[in-house]
Amino acid sequence: MTRIGFCMGLGALLLAGTLTAAAQEMSITIKDHKFEPAELKVPAKKRITLTVINNDATPEEFESKKLKVEKVIPGKSKGVVRFGPLEPGRYEFVGEFHEDTAKGVVIAE
Repeated sequence: MTRIGFCMGLGALLLAGTLTAAAQEMSITIKDHKFEPAELKVPAKKRITLTVINNDATPEEFESKKLKVEKVIPGKSKGVVRFGPLEPGRYEFVGEFHEDTAKGVVIAE
């Protein structure tokens, strides 16, 4: 194999690895101080990019100690939260400003 062929093959492998390592994109909505859906199923062992859409007029904080994330999402706006890769399991999250109603879980499988 020539040097050029080797480099091209190596480049293709590196690119393929980069493409498979891309984060899984998902979204969740806050409405009436509740998460919709309240249960998110995500692939285990993948990075997750979660867009949080806050349809309420007031801010909400997406928080999860297990996911090691917290992010304030102003009213009538969006925010992005990234986490993972996750081992299979359940990971609870809350809207810290309305913990009594804003609850959810990420299920990695």
